[in-house]
Amino acid sequence: MTHLTSAPPLLLVPGHWLGAWAWDEVARLLEAQGVPTTALTLPGLDETDPDRADRTLDDQAAAIARVVAAQSEPVVIVAHSGANAPVTLVLDRMSDRVARVVWVDSGPVAAGSAFAPDYPEGEVALALPPFEVLAQQASVEGLEAAALERFRSRAVAQPVPVLRQAVELTDAARFAVPTTLVCCSIPSAQVIELVAAGHPMFAELGNYTDVDYRDLPTGHWPMWSRPGDLAEVLAEVSR
Repeated sequence: MTHLTSAPPLLLVPGHWLGAWAWDEVARLLEAQGVPTTALTLPGLDETDPDRADRTLDDQAAAIARVVAAQSEPVVIVAHSGANAPVTLVLDRMSDRVARVVWVDSGPVAAGSAFAPDYPEGEVALALPPFEVLAQQASVEGLEAAALERFRSRAVAQPVPVLRQAVELTDAARFAVPTTLVCCSIPSAQVIELVAAGHPMFAELGNYTDVDYRDLPTGHWPMWSRPGDLAEVLAEVSR
């Protein structure tokens, strides 16, 4: 196990349907290694919030920015999956406060992009779909029955305003922030090819000047399928 004598604060941001609870095991392992760690529940994903369906991408970015601004030193932000949009906004708005960004089976989004711009107007939230449907969109490899049950019981529907809102980016300084991709469901060699080919999912990475790739073969939720290995990678890149 790697033990760190000093590391910048690490901010764990979960993807769609998830709260801070999704990082419990990884956060525990990081803290045991001396890595100061904070896990977030983004606005719209707190089941006790009666107005969660109205929360926006800007609300989520603002929540992350408040935590970043409260730290005495630049932070390492870890973005899983759909957290890529609000985290990209934070990078654009306060790149000088981010020591490194780590994308877990994810990557930065491009200006003008939205997760689901044509999502039906009448809908207010996107519920976690049946796992057989979800598996067609993102790998559930490595998730045991208990993890899937916990996912189902604790998932909070994703607010539609978050899904529909386009990302507005203005500051190219974000491209200089050191960047790590933890590649799980898609190996790094394939990601690099997709970046070079200008694939919409990864083309934005071509603008970043300091990119590091780490392979962690598993499904789309490595915080549950390989929490120990993910914690080791995060501890290492946070030095």
